[in-house]
Parts: sequence; structure tokens; C-alpha cells
Amino acid sequence: MERKRIPFQIALLFAFCAAALLNLSSSSVSDTIFYESFDQSFEDRWIVSVKDDYKGVWKHSKSDGHDDFGLLVSEKARKYAIVKELGESVSLKDRTIVLQFETRLQNGLECGGAYLKYLRPQEAGWKPRDLDDEAPYSIMFGPDKCGATNKVHFILKHKNPKSGEYVEHHLKYPPSVPSDKLTHVYTAILKPDNELRILIDGEEKKKAYFLSADDFDPPIIPAKTIPDADDKKPEDWDERARIPDPDAVKPDDWDEDAPMEIEDEGAVKPDGWLDNEPEEIDDPDASKPEDWDDDEDGEWEAPKIDNPKCVTAPGCGEWKRPMKMNPAYKGKWHAALIDNPNYKGIWKPQQIPNPDYFELDKPNFEPIVAIGIEIWTMQDGILFDNILIASDEKTAATYRDTTWQPKFQVEKEKQKAEFAASGPSDSLSGLQKKVFDLLYKIAENPFLGAYKLKILDLIEKGEKQPNITISILVSTVLILLTVFFRLVFGGKKPVKPAETSNFGDAGTSRSQERSEEREQENDKEETSAPRRRSTRRET
Repeated sequence: MERKRIPFQIALLFAFCAAALLNLSSSSVSDTIFYESFDQSFEDRWIVSVKDDYKGVWKHSKSDGHDDFGLLVSEKARKYAIVKELGESVSLKDRTIVLQFETRLQNGLECGGAYLKYLRPQEAGWKPRDLDDEAPYSIMFGPDKCGATNKVHFILKHKNPKSGEYVEHHLKYPPSVPSDKLTHVYTAILKPDNELRILIDGEEKKKAYFLSADDFDPPIIPAKTIPDADDKKPEDWDERARIPDPDAVKPDDWDEDAPMEIEDEGAVKPDGWLDNEPEEIDDPDASKPEDWDDDEDGEWEAPKIDNPKCVTAPGCGEWKRPMKMNPAYKGKWHAALIDNPNYKGIWKPQQIPNPDYFELDKPNFEPIVAIGIEIWTMQDGILFDNILIASDEKTAATYRDTTWQPKFQVEKEKQKAEFAASGPSDSLSGLQKKVFDLLYKIAENPFLGAYKLKILDLIEKGEKQPNITISILVSTVLILLTVFFRLVFGGKKPVKPAETSNFGDAGTSRSQERSEEREQENDKEETSAPRRRSTRRET
């Protein structure tokens, strides 16, 4: 048989592809500083903490639905600590460093952490077998969720060169944790130009700059000045913007004792009012239980029901005139407020130079010598996998494409199939998930920083009670509208036109005070008086 010849162009293409793959492979290897796939058991390579508080059992386990192994959190409501020492110290200075790992929350995450700590040299004061929450780290990165907390942490622990103290600097407005049970890959890219990028599943979720005061709390570079702790407010400093008018005099006809409400003398009892009929009667269908013991249970009384005769009548029982607002009511008199001629503004201590202030062109990153997982969680099933430290973000992208992407696609397809097989109700659950994902993105907007905790609290409640998804969505929209109107109207209530009065400002002030007093008295009555069944006493 004659052998077929491969055309020269095709052979050249094969050779080019092979060379490209070989180059990519060698580049990935050379740029990989550390990589842990957990294909083999961790027991001979990772060190589990023996501290008394850390009783959680780590397991070498397959990810649900895959043959791929990972490091598993196997028990609920436990503290876990484990560490892997690197072969050599890794410098984070003057080059790109990529920190990446996969986490799968197989049973969800209501309250717990799933982050990594990149530890400083042991000279800083820690031992692998004694790893706990006091172990000194350079960077903490990864998911954390509990109550109002829902974020992918990035914390830099930076040494102040002036004070010598290490300070935790938290990334402001970090992205939220994906709210599903799929495998996700978290990536932090540290660039030599002070740029930080946070990626989830390869998609950029946050960009920040280490030396920007807007991106870290507290800022890495402290303020140049600080309030003088020894500065005291002068005794004659007047912070009252408005004061009672010292020349105001209570009018002679101002009756402070007039009641707020009086009986409506013009009211007439409606025709058909049933004076001798009670509003409630004994339930005629009720009977004393056979096991009722008068000595132990007391005298038996039939339960009450609404009197059916009162349904069509205008009212039952003793008729009383309804109350109406007293036109003579003015409440307690107060002098009208005027601008304070001695007002000096809100006092603040003077600013002095900050003794801990310093300037930097770049953060003074501490080297890392180990990777630790030190967490507390109420959920089991957290699976860590494919932990990577690299010096090139393309290398991290290659690992995502080869280790994470195939698993994620399988999980997504399985999820779609389950939704399709389970019918409309579960399809609604999928819609609810999309709604919650959207709400989490809304909550991360810096524009809503003051309302973030409130929105996250609503979302948390909604996830636990999916049947109120629409209510949660409406509540969030109301918060957004509140922010919008505060921006438009400056957060102030519209000023009502002043009422015509012989007392000018005093008349308007009194009207507002009366309204406030009425509200206070109503609130007082509602909280102090026992609730009773309302009666039909309207005329």
C-alpha cells in the first residue's frame, strides 16, 4: 500500500502548534512559584495545627461529581487550621505576583470563611503546628460570609516604618461571594505599579491602587495631620446655631392646660344602635371539654365570638360621643427659635502633624514563606483546590483554563439539567438566584456605601426565605429611591408654607410643636394602654 504524504503546509502547522504548546508549557512552569493540586494526599506535605481550639478534621476528598481531589472541610461548626511551608521565601516587591485558588462551597456558606493567609517568615513569631488566628500574615485573600458580611477579602498587613506597628489595611468595597455551590476560582494580581486586580472566575471584579486613600481602609499612607488630643473646647464656645428668642413672651390667651381632644357635642347616636347588645358573646357551639377539671383548670368559660347582631347594626353596647380635636388646644408654649448671634460653629480640635506619617512610592510588602488556611465555619463541604502563586497573570489564566474551566462547565451543565428536569418551581429558583446575584452587585456599588449593610441584610433574609424574593426586591428598590430623593432634595423634608398667625414665626413654630406633641401623645397612649377591640362609635 502506498503511504500518503502529509502536505508541507500541514506539517509546518503541526510543528508550529507543537512549538507554541511547548513554549506555553515551559513558560507556565518557569513562572509558577508554587502550585498545589491536591492530586496526592496532603498529610505528608501540609501540617495540621494541634492547637486545642482547632478540632476540625481535614480530608483528602473528591469534588462532588468529579474525579478531581481537593482539601475538604469535613465537619460543621469547627475551627480549622493547616499550613504549607514554601520551598523558599517569596518576595512581593518590584514584580507581578498572582495569588490564585479554587473554592467550592458544596453545602453553601451561611456563616464562615474560605480564605487563605499568606504568612510571613517564622521569625515573626509562629510555628506550623501551633497555627492559629494570631499567625502573622502579609496578605489575607478569599471569601468570607456571615450575617451582613459578604465579601471576597483582600487584607494587606503593612508595617508602619515610623511606629513599627503592623496595620491591617482592608480593601474597600470588595466583591461579593458567588451565591451558589459551584467551583469558583479567585485571583489577586499585584502589579509593580501599585495596581491590584481581583478576579472571580477570570472576570475582573475590582481594581484598586495600594497607595490610594479611596481604596483601602485605613489608607496605607496615613494622614499628614491628626486632631490634637490635648486640644480642649473653650468653655465659652457656643455650638447652638439657633436659640429661643429671649424677647418672646407667651400670649395672654395661650392656655397650656387645654386638652388635645374633646367630646364632639354635635355627635348624635346613629339610628339602630343596639345599646343592650354586647359586642362579643359566648360561642354557642363551644362545649366544656370532657377532661376539664374545675379544681385544676378553674371555672370553664366559653370562648367569645363577635356578636352576629352587630354585623349589620351601626354599633353595639354603650354609645359614647366620639372625640374630636380641640380647636383651643395649643400645647406647651415655647419661645420661637432665632439665629444665635454667638454661634461659632461645631468645635473641632486643631490639626497637628501626624508623628506616624510617612511617604512611600510602593508598599513595603513583607515576604511570604507559607500558605495557611485558618478559618471558622458553620458549614462543612468547603473544598480548596489548585492553589497557585505565579509571577505572570498569563500563567494563572492557563491554570484557570485547564483546571477550573472544565469542572465549572460540567457543574453548570448539570445545574441546568436539574433545573430543566425539576419543572417550573425550580426554574423560579434559578430566576431567584439571578435576582440575588443582581442585588449583591447593586450592594457593592460605592454609591450605596451607607446602605450596604441594610441591603445585604435584606438579601441574607431573602436567601433563607426564597418565597419573599419579590418583597426583597421591592425593599431594595425603595432604598435606591430613598438615596435618589436625598440627592435631589438634599435629604430635607419640603418646607410647608407658613401659617397665617398674629405671632409670625412663633405661630408657625407652635403649629409644628403641637403636631409633634400630638404624635408623641398618640405614641404614648399606644404603648401604655392595653390593646382592645375597636368599637363602632362613629356618628
